[in-house]
Amino acid sequence: QVQLVESGGGLVQAGGSLRLSCAASGRTFSAQAMGWFRQAPGKEREFVGGLSRSAGGTYYANSVKGRFTISRDNAQNTVYLQMSSLRPEDTAVYYCAAKSTRGWSNDERFYDYWGQGTQVTVSS
Repeated sequence: QVQLVESGGGLVQAGGSLRLSCAASGRTFSAQAMGWFRQAPGKEREFVGGLSRSAGGTYYANSVKGRFTISRDNAQNTVYLQMSSLRPEDTAVYYCAAKSTRGWSNDERFYDYWGQGTQVTVSS
């Protein structure tokens, strides 16, 4: 089992920045890829970005490319989502997820473990 805990959400004005953290514990070595997803009110959960342990690369949805950056601190078992140039449409609950099979994916069905989510609200 892998436990994931997100933090860092909050209220920010449009154009501002936030950094979300996802701390992993438990059988962290089984997490082959990490993903960030978000769900806005009344909408389905959508992929934001991902990081593959095997490939070592990061991947982003077109809507956040160039504004969001995913990084990791292996020593701390933590993955970060740095969000810049935030827009009101970025308002959502943000979730991190871990995938136990190799390779990244933008499909939430392939992720095995989920955090509880953290609210990000961007005011105009």
